[in-house]
Amino acid sequence: MIHDLTTTAGKIADFHDRRARSEAPAGQAAIDKQHARGKNTARERVELLLDEGSFVEFDALATHRSTAFGMDAKKLPGDGVVSGYGTVDGRLVAVYSQDFAVFGGSLSQVNGEKIVKVQKFALRNGCPVIGINDGGGARIQEGVASLAMFADIFNMNVRSSGVVPQISLIMGPCAGGAAYSPALTDYIVMVDKTSHMFITGPDVIKTVTGEEVDMETLGGARQHNTTTGTATYLAEDEQDAFDFVHELLEFLPANNLQEAPLLDHDQEEEVTDLDAALDTLVPDSANQPYDMRTVIEAVVDDGHFLEMQALYAPNVMIGYARVEGHTVGIVANQPMQFAGTLDIAASEKAARFVRHCDAFNVPILTLVDVPGFLPGTDQEFNGIIRRGAKLLYAYAEATVPLVTLITRKAYGGAYIVMGSKKLGADVNLAWPTAQIGVMGAQGAVEILYRRDLKAAANGGEDVEALRAELVQKYEESLLNPYQAAELGYVDAVISPSETRVQVLKALRALRDKRATMPAKKHGNIPL
Repeated sequence: MIHDLTTTAGKIADFHDRRARSEAPAGQAAIDKQHARGKNTARERVELLLDEGSFVEFDALATHRSTAFGMDAKKLPGDGVVSGYGTVDGRLVAVYSQDFAVFGGSLSQVNGEKIVKVQKFALRNGCPVIGINDGGGARIQEGVASLAMFADIFNMNVRSSGVVPQISLIMGPCAGGAAYSPALTDYIVMVDKTSHMFITGPDVIKTVTGEEVDMETLGGARQHNTTTGTATYLAEDEQDAFDFVHELLEFLPANNLQEAPLLDHDQEEEVTDLDAALDTLVPDSANQPYDMRTVIEAVVDDGHFLEMQALYAPNVMIGYARVEGHTVGIVANQPMQFAGTLDIAASEKAARFVRHCDAFNVPILTLVDVPGFLPGTDQEFNGIIRRGAKLLYAYAEATVPLVTLITRKAYGGAYIVMGSKKLGADVNLAWPTAQIGVMGAQGAVEILYRRDLKAAANGGEDVEALRAELVQKYEESLLNPYQAAELGYVDAVISPSETRVQVLKALRALRDKRATMPAKKHGNIPL
């Protein structure tokens, strides 16, 4: 509609028309097409994520500057990204959402400038930044101008790292250089059957290598949650993804200078029935597994544990919980999976989480039942020495409160790595079932008593009976928590039923902990 722009009424009417076009720049047909794919529009996603009526938009009328390939006749307001700020449960967040309905959500110079503006807003105001990705990468028509914007976005990702939480939601394609921005953020949420991330797509792979692979196998949500470890959470649908982000933000501070939200929660300081159940959790046989999740749920407020990367490297669990209303990061070996051993995947998973907790002032509770690093040529050839050292590095550089509980096995180098006293943990506790030593009893006996066992075999004696006797002797003398306690490497040996109370007292005592590292530009973690 044409308005008389010489009048105030005409100018206001023209403004309302422009704003209406900016809210649905590609038209109703494009919206219907997005819905037919089972996906919300970019603007709908922002509204679903944020508190109702809280969204304030940036650059709704911005358009691209390209004139090549007839683009000057194809200008749409917003240029393919909805950006601004709002609140989630009353807390400020910055957000951008790529609009697949406009030029396939591709990144142009203006589009990228809008995203960078949101990132800078978050950094200046100390609030989380949430990116909703659904786009086809760089806008080909703009050439290097669009590519250069990726560098600006990556730069802001790095500058923001450890300063404000960065969360990426992948709700469609995220390919090529575009995939590196989510990779630089703290958490990546992907939607099953809808999200895809890869550097090189199936068509290019087939052309270059002859290998045939479909998008879901190459970079689907399930692949990145179970195999690559790139994603944090596998959402059933878009609403599930938003619900997860809401819950995650409840545990995180707005920035590295603030504390995480504190909830009112009084903990009982007397032993409860749930506490008492821990006394029978660990089996008599060291070879029998048990679920470490039971320990977590017994210790934390309301038994609630928000696990991160639950489908990847399940031999170690990481996630958030609360103790007396305060956020706590939890790292725990899981005896139900690969006996709780540390391998490359588990080490890197835990290391990244420890560093994130340290960056955002979140205390760490470590639950240990680890027989060692996973043996095998596959692990050795793929760099378990260097990559396993990342977890050691992460714990050693952490300055937040560190509380460690050893429930059973703590063998060799893996014992050292998992938040040990000499590595810097503030409070180390152990159950009477703890076995702290260089290696398990069976292996130690084979080495220490090799000649005795051989002589027994040659003399026709009962070798198995002798071996069992020697194993018991070794366990009683060396494979227990008491030698470590005598040396000060364990602060207290406690009954399992005392765990919750001892942990909350330790964390309470450490709330005002102050620790500093030597002045340096940055360390050189073994990447």
